Amino acid sequence: MGAAVALAGAVLATPGTVAQAATPAVEVTVNAREGLGTVPGTAYGLNQAVWDGNMNTPASVDLLGKAGVRMMRYPGGSYGDGFHWKTSTVSGGGYVAPGTDFDSFMGTVKAIDAQAILIANYGSGTAQEAADWVKYANVTKGYGVRYWEIGNEIFGNGHYGADWELDYHESKTPATYANNVVEYARAMKAVDPTIKIGAVVTDPGNWPDGVVGDGDTAAWNQTVLSIAGPYIDFVIMHYYPNHTTAADVLQQVRLLPGELEQVRRQIDRYAGRNGPNIGIALTETSSNYQSDTQVGGLFTADVYFAALENGVFTVDYWDTRNGMGDVTTAPDGTTSYGDGGLLSSGNCNSDNVCEPPLNTPFAPYYALQMLSRVALPGDTLVKAASDNRLVTVHAARNADGGLSVELINQDPGNAYTVHLGYDGWTPSNATPTVHTLGSGYTAIATSKQGTASTQVVPPYSIVTLKLTPSATNPVSTTLTAPGSPVASDVTAGTATVSWRPSTGGAVTRYAVYQQFGTNSVLLGESTSTSFTARNLVPGTSYTLNVLAVDQKGHLSMPSTPVTFVTGTPRDSTCAVTYTLATGWGSGFVANISVTNTGSTPITGWTLAFSFPATTESVSDSTWNGTFSTNGSHVVVTPAGSNTYLAPNAGNTVSLGFVGNQTGANPPPASFTLNGTVCTTTYSY
Repeated sequence: MGAAVALAGAVLATPGTVAQAATPAVEVTVNAREGLGTVPGTAYGLNQAVWDGNMNTPASVDLLGKAGVRMMRYPGGSYGDGFHWKTSTVSGGGYVAPGTDFDSFMGTVKAIDAQAILIANYGSGTAQEAADWVKYANVTKGYGVRYWEIGNEIFGNGHYGADWELDYHESKTPATYANNVVEYARAMKAVDPTIKIGAVVTDPGNWPDGVVGDGDTAAWNQTVLSIAGPYIDFVIMHYYPNHTTAADVLQQVRLLPGELEQVRRQIDRYAGRNGPNIGIALTETSSNYQSDTQVGGLFTADVYFAALENGVFTVDYWDTRNGMGDVTTAPDGTTSYGDGGLLSSGNCNSDNVCEPPLNTPFAPYYALQMLSRVALPGDTLVKAASDNRLVTVHAARNADGGLSVELINQDPGNAYTVHLGYDGWTPSNATPTVHTLGSGYTAIATSKQGTASTQVVPPYSIVTLKLTPSATNPVSTTLTAPGSPVASDVTAGTATVSWRPSTGGAVTRYAVYQQFGTNSVLLGESTSTSFTARNLVPGTSYTLNVLAVDQKGHLSMPSTPVTFVTGTPRDSTCAVTYTLATGWGSGFVANISVTNTGSTPITGWTLAFSFPATTESVSDSTWNGTFSTNGSHVVVTPAGSNTYLAPNAGNTVSLGFVGNQTGANPPPASFTLNGTVCTTTYSY
């Protein structure tokens, strides 16, 4: 191996020191009681593309194995809707490099002990062709390919205007796609019932999410989930943040949790009884802006954990080698070759500017490698937060009893002194092992430095602390986490949460904690495997964790979180219907109808609600009401002559607004009319 892929502990490419006294302070809190889920074996993924002639070389096997890649996607983005697996050809004449056929790809997958996720050709293929692929892969060859996507970004087939995605179907509507997904799923599962089928959805806040196409009755996600929901096992999202500057790109990751939450709610709302069983796969992502520099490295470190913390089971980087593009200068002064790959393709442009030699890792490669320093499959991600937007943080409780904390400094010009505090876990006084990837590094550096409570984080760097527990750590070393809580019987004021029992020792009781950021509040305890929470606030989102308690009072690992939204009262003196009429990625139209269902007439009314997400707001365009806002809180009063609400639903006042959005736009959870919480229904 050359210097570019040297092991941790190698000499840094740009060595230097940072004076602690001159650095501003950042406060970080890690709450080990707030679980965010277990890292799955499919978590750390990567796209492979059949135009890459180096896909299956020994160098690739070596590099990808050392990066910790455990999921590989094939045959590569939009090529998936043109690729015919039997002949290794692409409809329309796309280039396929020698040695990139399916069997050669699977040889690399097996060599690095990974899994495959395959794109069944929807655009120019058939359900029978896909079923034949399943038979060849899993029956004839015994590869055991579990995950199968039906098409790539098929909403880009021209139905909404843009037409980058190949689609030979006469009808290109979401309903046509959804019905064909059902056909594909039936044909493919008839061959191997154990496979998982994925359908394409749009990313909230990004075109064409919310757009209702000509002749359609609803937007893409509602249509696809309503029809295909009972037949699929996961949905497919791609995440490329909007970008104008490097700083914008890195801050965009903060919006991803809200977008994933909205997709989760759409699944639960539209996919029927199968909704809770449907997972989310983020099968393409990268900064899409100076990706081959430290900008891309910082983005990669952040986006994988941001997605995994919010329920995604695989994140697949785009891609291994992508080739040279526009040459620019990154904020840290390094050169971007416009290459979206993890590894250099060794290209030169017409101005004789050349990338580093073939297979030289770019910063995202080392960032991907750093993921396994933080959490291996089976480790538990836990809640962590920083008081500075330029320093993001992720943390994991490791299977060996330790705790890992990843600090990402997005500031290209300043180091920070980070003060760390811990809740529900006590570190030892040992000097931590610290892994560092700074600007211009050609390897992850490893040293013993700082303390568990204080670390200096260099500019534009990724720093991972490996901590050991103290002798007084209040954590059980034998009890397993309670299994996957689910919420049921959710009303306006109550909800029942149930879970599978903890194993590995005597359990005296279970503690149910409610999450408030990085603060945990004990909501209640139970000696059984269920708990009913009472006196909840109507129209409010709750996130809970369950932990087992042993005879010494020590807590187990936290369960995966369960989130639910309490309803609104069935019996109220007012009723509201909130309708999302249409959207276009950066905005939406919302209509609101208000009815007085009580026996007393109302002359003069005030309607109030709050947006659940900071990414949505009321624009200057409103109708039939006077809208005033204070942060996310909105108050509406009558406009003109619509002040009267007759008793017993004698009339309805209709009003609405054009909303702005920079990410997710979930509907308000509740509305009050003159202070009374109304019965609320939603229409999309």
